[in-house]
Amino acid sequence: MFCVAPSELETKMNVTKGGLVLFSANSNSSCMELSKKIAERLGVEMGKVQVYQEPNRETRVQIQESVRGKDVFIIQTVSKDVNTTIMELLIMVYACKTSCAKSIIGVIPYFPYSKQCKMRKRGSIVSKLLASMMCKAGLTHLITMDLHQKEIQGFFNIPVDNLRASPFLLQYIQEEIPDYRNAVIVAKSPASAKRAQSFAERLRLGIAVIHGEAQDAESDLVDGRHSPPMVRNVAAIHPSLEIPMLIPKEKPPITVVGDVGGRIAIIVDDIIDDVDSFLAAAETLKERGAYKIFVMATHGLLSSDAPRLIEESAIDEVVVTNTIPHEIQKLQCPKIKTVDISMILSEAIRRIHNGESMSYLFRNIGLDD
Repeated sequence: MFCVAPSELETKMNVTKGGLVLFSANSNSSCMELSKKIAERLGVEMGKVQVYQEPNRETRVQIQESVRGKDVFIIQTVSKDVNTTIMELLIMVYACKTSCAKSIIGVIPYFPYSKQCKMRKRGSIVSKLLASMMCKAGLTHLITMDLHQKEIQGFFNIPVDNLRASPFLLQYIQEEIPDYRNAVIVAKSPASAKRAQSFAERLRLGIAVIHGEAQDAESDLVDGRHSPPMVRNVAAIHPSLEIPMLIPKEKPPITVVGDVGGRIAIIVDDIIDDVDSFLAAAETLKERGAYKIFVMATHGLLSSDAPRLIEESAIDEVVVTNTIPHEIQKLQCPKIKTVDISMILSEAIRRIHNGESMSYLFRNIGLDD
């Protein structure tokens, strides 16, 4: 198991060399809680900056202290207005660049647009666009957590540290679920099987995979490369060429591979946003005999009616980290619990600023984690 030992990290906290400036790029006060926790752990004051919206909805950033020759860390947590969040970050990064900061490190626990990291029909790879914009604005390093696809790191031409929240979620399972030895780790689709396997192996538990007719949101069926040619284009193909057509996919009836009867089911994933697939998985697990159902995810976007749907569902508890603020959703649904990950972010900041190795934070992490 690669749990982060709190005692080891806390002894190193508050030990930072001079020349560090910590900014929060959020104009929304509810998004600043994580920044304040990180500053408190590092033993530094938050940098003085004004971020606000003009009456015409333009974003304005005014840095109110010198950053010349300093390491600037800009913490940006994603609000519901994701596009404004991105502009706040880009403008602040560029302001620090033009103010002669030595280095500008973005601390973005949840990387927005991370689900749009593949070509779909005639769309675009928006994650690549966003990465290019951040680099162009002046970002020199990025700290993030549990990217939706690890390959997104390759979209940047700067160093990227993709931290993991799983040590904190594993610790929550061991400390807050009394009978966790009677649990089984569940992947709600085959695409989540690797993550579930990682959790199961570290907790020495069994694994179950839900497979069937409920389509995944990122199914290959929506990829335009599988579209047959239009009838009027068939004549353009040379008559001597016989291109074999790809057989269309047809999912079997929904099944659960693995035994969940009389056990606690723990569904693991990286993002919980649209909860329909989680609710369907919970209903299936209940039908198969699971007596308690937990959902564990790093990023709790919980959009739209997600809190109400969770409250009315068979799910007993949803555990997410504070990479994204969700205090309002917790008021609407007591089933939502939060795990604090400010410790690992503050340690990453301290190590980068002091020029120390980051390998300590990636202990026991394999290629598939």
